[in-house]
Amino acid sequence: MKATTTSRAGSQVKSHTGLVRAQLEESCRVKQSFSAELVERIAQFGERAAATLGAGGKLLFFGNGGSAADAQHLAAEFVVRLRDDRPPLAALALTVNASVLTAASNDYGFEQVFARQIEALAAPGDLLVALSTSGSSPNVLRGAEAGRRRRAGIVALTGETGGKLAAFADLLINVPSRDPQRIQESHITIGHIVCSLVEQIRAAGS
Repeated sequence: MKATTTSRAGSQVKSHTGLVRAQLEESCRVKQSFSAELVERIAQFGERAAATLGAGGKLLFFGNGGSAADAQHLAAEFVVRLRDDRPPLAALALTVNASVLTAASNDYGFEQVFARQIEALAAPGDLLVALSTSGSSPNVLRGAEAGRRRRAGIVALTGETGGKLAAFADLLINVPSRDPQRIQESHITIGHIVCSLVEQIRAAGS
């Protein structure tokens, strides 16, 4: 009986390692399928972020769920550092203040949680980074609309179609996938690349 149990456990592990390998390969495949045009837009994102920060502006990141976590992650990379020991860079995640999020939701509706903050915090010349795998999250769309009114720039990180958010974006970074897992993995990779570019551009100009 013990030998049979061990054999079954070994078979399950083998099956699971196959699943792990398939997931890793798919994640790599999505990133390797980025077009030359998309790579160029990611470079433009880095250049625009560097220019915004160099002019005294700030980056505002926002999204829902996993994209909210990505917004916080990427804002932290700018404020603290990615690689280089350098001065902090002005970046905010609009997902971290529970009192603001719940008050805005209670008083104005969940669709307004980002728009309300952008109306308060965004200045002309700032850069909004809207993260949405579907590109159609209502509160992200309302945030982008508010950003337009505030004359801030808008970069949209989305999935393949870009969704409704594409119409608001000055720069659309649409990952060539419809799988939220693969899209979010790519968003973090893109964010790290952009932060690295900003650090390099600022170091070269100092």
